[in-house]
Amino acid sequence: MLKADLHIHTEYSMDCNTPLEQVINRCLKIGINCIAIADHGNIEGALKMQSLAPFPVIVAEEILTPYGEIMGMFLKEGIPSGLSIEQTISRIRAQDALVCIPHPFDTFKRIGLGGKILEELVGQIDILEVFNSRSPLLRASAKARAFAEKYGIAKSAGSDAHTPGEIGNAYVEMPEFNGKDEFLNALVKGKIFGHRTNPLVRFSSAWAKLKRNFK
Repeated sequence: MLKADLHIHTEYSMDCNTPLEQVINRCLKIGINCIAIADHGNIEGALKMQSLAPFPVIVAEEILTPYGEIMGMFLKEGIPSGLSIEQTISRIRAQDALVCIPHPFDTFKRIGLGGKILEELVGQIDILEVFNSRSPLLRASAKARAFAEKYGIAKSAGSDAHTPGEIGNAYVEMPEFNGKDEFLNALVKGKIFGHRTNPLVRFSSAWAKLKRNFK
């Protein structure tokens, strides 16, 4: 069985300073043996991680649209932020990749897609992140889980780690897989574990972004 943290950031995100090697070391230390690297606006770190890590790495990306973020999984090319929801999903589909909605119903900084938009997108969503360790509101996770179960959408979880110590705060225990189709089937059979991260950790992301802006 895999312990998969399906939402991790690296120094290739504008709000994270974690080198790839530190991600690997932390995973090995705590028994996480499958990850999705979902940096903001690029897949460079995820592609490099695939050649470094001794466990499966899913190439993902958090893509900012005017209404919130969408995650592409099993990507081959990066997708620019700022496109419409429709354009973003179309570009994910063009790569035969999966459409995942991270932290839905999370209104913090308006990064999560709301219920009305999700209802309109139901037929185009492959995966819904129903537990995100950084989400400040428990009710957001409850709403996401209920939505996924109502529409039969595969459920995922991730730490949304921007620091090494956050990795593994949420993960899915799931069967091994080979490729995106097997991944979806394995995810459906998975069990979600996790706990909320201390909200103060967000200051580390703000500091990382500030340092990046100064450079």
